[in-house]
Amino acid sequence: MLQEILAFEFMRNALLAAILSSVACGIIGTYVVVKKIGFISGGIAHTAFGGIGLGYYLGINPLLGVIPFSLFAAVAIGLLSKKAKVAEDSAIGAFWAVGMAIGVICIGLKPGYAPDLFSYLFGNILTVPTVDLWMILSLDLFIIGVVWLLNKEFLAISFDEEYATVSGLKTTALYLLMLCLIALTVVIMMRVVGIVMVIALLTIPAAIARMFSRSLPGMMVLAVVLSSLFSLCGLWFSYQLDIASGATIIIFAGLAFVLAHAWRMVNASLTAQ
Repeated sequence: MLQEILAFEFMRNALLAAILSSVACGIIGTYVVVKKIGFISGGIAHTAFGGIGLGYYLGINPLLGVIPFSLFAAVAIGLLSKKAKVAEDSAIGAFWAVGMAIGVICIGLKPGYAPDLFSYLFGNILTVPTVDLWMILSLDLFIIGVVWLLNKEFLAISFDEEYATVSGLKTTALYLLMLCLIALTVVIMMRVVGIVMVIALLTIPAAIARMFSRSLPGMMVLAVVLSSLFSLCGLWFSYQLDIASGATIIIFAGLAFVLAHAWRMVNASLTAQ
């Protein structure tokens, strides 16, 4: 059966996309969970739709349009919350709404119907072309490089930002850089599960990993493994049952999250006795 599936190029691309995407998802998702900025990640993800619409209107690969758009949104949200003292939920809500509105307007201005844009909202890993795989790999390598170089600094602002500021670290710049890495990860995951569900795969594997790991590197590795497992299982079942791949991946992740917490509760109850 596996040989049959791998005979198709679109399935080979889907498998590679699942694994490559899981690398960025596990690494950056760990920071999202530890720093508790899932809502910001969701705001960046939905603001990115403006970049998709802009790319479609200009007639270029939507991913090329969404990268600068997402980075701009990440920096703007971060600066407004840190420097302008605007409440984070207000800044996120504003960019979320404006980004989606820009996307809708740009798509409406372009004549004809855009069926492929549906995959950016809800994901369709089966339609990932080879050129997108190279883009995902490049973004993966960039994210890994930045995290490797600034591992200690990111660790400091993730667990105690006030102490990091007192210690002389440029916490605002580091925070903005972290948001930019989240934006790039959102771009990567967009092709796998779509904008609507990207926040789930960005947070669920890392949240489960946190239950079983006591170190940040260990949490990252486990989150990458879990994200890969959820993606591959979801991809397999969606192929067998002919259902939406992105939604199936999220269902697997959600079930694992519930089971992990159920196991933790049962284990805590037995230990208490």
